[in-house]
Formats: sequence, C-alpha cells, structure tokens
Amino acid sequence: MSTVLVTGASGFIGRHCVPILMAKNHEVHAIARRKPATAPTGVTWHETDLLVPGAPTKLIDQVRPESLLHLGWYAAPGKFWEARENTEWVRASLELISAFSANNGKRVVAAGSCAEYETNCGECVEATTPLLPSTLYGTCKHGLGSILDSFSKQTGFSSAWGRVFFLYGPHEDPSRLVAYVVRSLLQGEPALCSTGNQVLDFLHVQDVASAFVALLESEVKGPINIASGRPVAVRDLLHKIGEQLGRPELIHLGAREASPGTSRIWANTEKLAKEVGWTPRYNLVFGLQQTIEWWRKYAPLAHEATDK
Repeated sequence: MSTVLVTGASGFIGRHCVPILMAKNHEVHAIARRKPATAPTGVTWHETDLLVPGAPTKLIDQVRPESLLHLGWYAAPGKFWEARENTEWVRASLELISAFSANNGKRVVAAGSCAEYETNCGECVEATTPLLPSTLYGTCKHGLGSILDSFSKQTGFSSAWGRVFFLYGPHEDPSRLVAYVVRSLLQGEPALCSTGNQVLDFLHVQDVASAFVALLESEVKGPINIASGRPVAVRDLLHKIGEQLGRPELIHLGAREASPGTSRIWANTEKLAKEVGWTPRYNLVFGLQQTIEWWRKYAPLAHEATDK
C-alpha cells in the first residue's frame, strides 16, 4: 500500500479517482477547498487552497506522499480558456512538485489537455503531433507538462502527463454539452445546439479516472493521451442521446453559433493501450445510458449543489 495525494479530489475527475484508489488499498489523502458531502470513508481530507503561496509546501511536508496525482486546476466552463487562474495554477503546481521532490516522492502523474495540441489537427499522437496551443489554458498546461518532465529527469522521480480529451458522465457541470442536453430532454425542454459538425473524442469520466489510476500505478513516463481513440461527430453524439431518451425532436441543431476553437481533434491511444495496458470499460452507447440514468436520479440534487 502506498500513500497517494490527490489534488482536485472533489472535481469532475478527482471524485471518481478517489474510490478507485481506495479499492486498490492505497492510503489516500485528498485535497479540496471544501470536502464533498458524500465523500467516501477511509480517505483523509485536507481542506486547502493550493493557490495560497506556501500551502502546497506545508501540505507535502505534512503528508509526505509516495505518489502524487495532480488534477487540481481552474475549470469553470466557458471561463477557463483565458482565465488568469491558469498562470496561478502553474505557480502553485511548481511549488507542489518541488516540495514533493524535496520530500523524496517517487511518482507524479498530472493532468494535461488535448488543448496543448495544434488546433484542429485531427488525430493526435503524443510524440509527433505539433504542440501549438491557441489558448492561455493550453499554453499553461503545455508549459507545466514540459517543466515536470525535465524536472523529474533531473531530480530522479518518475512522472507522466495524461492529456485529457473530451469527457462526460456523472457530476458533470450542468452547463457542459452532454449534461445540458440530457437535462433539457429529461425536463421536456428544447436543447439549443450548434450544427454539431465538430468531430471530437469523448470518454466517460469513470474511464478517465480509471486510466489515470492505471497510469499512476504503471512505470510509463512522459505524455499519454487519455481518450477513447474513437472520433465521433457531435451531431451523432446528440442523436444518440435523443434516441435513448425518446425525444430527438427536442434537439435543435444550428440553433446556436458554434463556439470558436477546436472542431476536429481526437486521440491516438496506442500508447495508453500497449504501454499502460488500459482500455475503456464504456463504449459511447453504454456510457450515455449510464449518464442518463444518473441524471434521471440525481438531477434535482445536482441542481441544488450547483446553486449554492
């Protein structure tokens, strides 16, 4: 059993990683600004704001983890792309990683993003696709990933960088695409969408969490795409949601302008499958079905939590 420190443990990905780590008998220390009301038992929670200078060092000195799963970042939908918090998270992350190394930590796995790749580049291969981020978020993620890789080689701890693509599933912010469409149709309301011509790579959040834990437990180093490896047109994704809920007429394609930015990007996941030895549990149909059932059961509670 190893001691694992998880940042962003109450976030969309982190809250799914914690029970997986517990099931694998790790001693889990979870960081969040506020402990979730439904936190699993057996986890040591630290209500800490890592953006406060000195807080990351103090926490690492206290916990002295063997492994660090760094998922914490600013992720407010629609705001995070150019937010100043991105630079603040780079500084906090560097302090966290430096303190981890000084306390003889052994392995760091941190969350990167497909936003690091060249915009609309189609299939992304870790070692060959150009890294030309077009947003502050992507630039900060790319910069941190490069520093982590160089620093780990210099100081001797092991590190990997999981580049996340597009995700969906339980506890997703209600304003994000899949959650918005599912909730709208469940309430019998129209879902106003763009034309849906974007071709993207979607993976269920529980698979994303499982992939991060598998990467943490492996010895694989460097960047790894965390995705399904299956491109899908957004209009086809929305059509599947409409079919499953029996309300396809409520999905209004072309009712909104498409958001500027990425419209064609998906992952090559050969490295994830062959080197990490991980494959998804959910296909798109099964994943959407599970997500719909979760929203059907928990939508009122999720709405209340969002309003607070």
